[in-house]
This record gives sequence, structure tokens and C-alpha cells, in this order.
Amino acid sequence: MSENDLFADIRPYNDSEVAPAIQRLIADEEFIQAILHYRFPHMPGIMGAIAAPILRFILKRKLAKLKSVKDVQRQVATFMDKMIETTSKQITMSGLEKLDPKQSYLFISNHRDIAMDPALVNWCLHQQGHETVRIAIGDNLLRKPCATELMKLNKSFIVKRGAKGPREMLKNFSQLSSYIKHSLDDDHSIWIAQKEGRAKDGNDVTDPAILKMFYMHGKKQGEDFATYMAKLNIVPVCLSYEYDPCDADKIKELWQKKTQGHYQKTEFEDIDSIIKGIVGFKGRIHVAFTQPLTNIADEPDDLAAMIDQQIWQNYKLFPINYLAAGLTHDSIDEAAAEQWQQRLSAIPDGAHDLLTQLYAAPIAKQQ
Repeated sequence: MSENDLFADIRPYNDSEVAPAIQRLIADEEFIQAILHYRFPHMPGIMGAIAAPILRFILKRKLAKLKSVKDVQRQVATFMDKMIETTSKQITMSGLEKLDPKQSYLFISNHRDIAMDPALVNWCLHQQGHETVRIAIGDNLLRKPCATELMKLNKSFIVKRGAKGPREMLKNFSQLSSYIKHSLDDDHSIWIAQKEGRAKDGNDVTDPAILKMFYMHGKKQGEDFATYMAKLNIVPVCLSYEYDPCDADKIKELWQKKTQGHYQKTEFEDIDSIIKGIVGFKGRIHVAFTQPLTNIADEPDDLAAMIDQQIWQNYKLFPINYLAAGLTHDSIDEAAAEQWQQRLSAIPDGAHDLLTQLYAAPIAKQQ
């Protein structure tokens, strides 16, 4: 069976599916209204009714030229260039010179931002002449048809998290494991976060369950854990953001869980976080690619610890990290100290230690 048949319900779109998907997006009323609301949040409803067909006409003209996955990737790269210019002070990268552009890799990264983490990895790869990755994305982010269209257009494949029982969960993870190996064998690199959900407390740790999921396909083939995992060309990636545009929201969630015992997400909270992460100011950013892991541990827990060490050692430290850790450093100036105080003032007084932990974590992990 072809990839189209075996993985039809989780794979990204191929070239022949790009144009129809774009047509469906432009026809999607929620998609159009979401763009209008984002660009013109205070526009009266009657103006929105007038603006919608105009926006559709503009999108048709602008997107009609996109006929392939590479066309979409080039369009995304143009958007990323503009976004980086307006929402960051500087972006640096390290380690890519040690990777072969003709080789596929399984990039496992820390997870601080829903959309920006894989987008920045892709931007760095694109800048250095590598092919962009296929991106693992949880189905919890795909509640709206337009979100599914957008993600599958951008080389995202679906991680099914809503299994109703152990048997369905096993089937879903087995399919996912096979798809990841199939992609790597077909020269498509993969990006996946080291654990489900963002590290809202700054504690970047790899979930061994994800590594066990990777191994499911190898186990079927009768291979031992270390031998199979070595074939995946695992490259830990560390993303360091000077400022997290979603830090206050993350802390408010953690504070509510701490004080009230639970936290209930609103319907569009994940989408709001995606937008805030994209358009919010991030200061300086560093993306560190490590060398592929070769000496693979025999057990998932030990391999997870190896990946963690690679990520922790590659944090780029900024003034706000030293301020949060209560340390003095030459890089700290008045502007940095003021920025730190502003971020503290945006959260409840009792939650200051949670924000401190978020920004101090990279220093704590390196000690």
C-alpha cells in the first residue's frame, strides 16, 4: 500500500492536494472571520460583511500560485522572514554545519511555543539549504477544519491523542511509529517535541513514552531498542527565547492549578496562544542543533536522560535568566532589569516564584 493509503488520516498533504485545500480554506467562513478579527479586532459587524468578500478576492489572487508543498514552504519562509524581523531582536543558530543536508533526521526539541518551535527549526534548516521537516502536531489543536487544512498544508502530521481505550491508543501509536520511520526512510526529516504540551514551568524533560512510541515499529521487526533507535538519526534541539510572549498566561494557569486545584481551558485558548507566540516580542532567539546521537542507551529512560543533557547543555543564557536566578552578570543592564520587573508585575504577587522558576530553569539545568 502507498503512503496515501496507509497513513491517509494523519499525513500532510501532497502536491496534488495543495490547490484544493487552499480553495477550501478560502471558502471557509470561520477562516475568513478569524483573519478579519485578528487584523481588525474592533471592526463593526456590518463592515465585516463587506470586508469578507474583498479578503476572499485578495487571498485567491495571492494564493492561486501555490500548486505544490514547496510553493507553500516558500510562502511560509517569506512570512517567517517578516515575523522574525518584527518580533525578535536577533536569531542565531549553531550545530547545523555538522548535519548532512542530504540526510534525514529525527529532531527532538524542547517545547516552549506551540507554533514557533517547529517554525524556527524549519527557518534555520531553510536558511542553511536543508529540506524542511514534517511536523508532529496534536489533534487537540485541530478542532476547526480550517486549522487542519493550514497544518496539513504546512507539512504537519497528526498525533491522535483522543483515544477512547488502550486498544485504540496502541493502534494510533503503532501507526504513528510506522509513519515516522517511513518518512525518515523516504528522506523526510521529522520534528517532534520532547513531551506532550509546552514546558510551562521551564522544566524541559523528555518523556520516555515518546521514545517507546518510536520503537514500536522496530519492536515489530524484532530489533532491539538501541539498534533501532540508532537508525532514526536522533538530533536533540534546544530552543532558547529571551522572552516568552505567553509567559504570563502560562504562569496564571500554573497559579490557578496551585491555588484552586484545577484549570479549565477556554475553547480558543490554544489558538490564542499560537497567535500570541507568533506576533509577541521574543527578544533574542537561539536554535542549537546537537550532533546525532550514536551511542544509544538500551532503555528509554536512559535515552531520555541523554537527550535532556544535550538540550540543557545548549541553552543560550540571557540577562533575564540571570535576574530570575538571582545572579549578577555583565550582560544585565537597566533595561533588562526593568523588563524583568514589568513581567513580574503582570502576574499575581503569589505567583512570582513560578515566573522565577520558568526563567531560571536554564541556569538550574546547566549546574
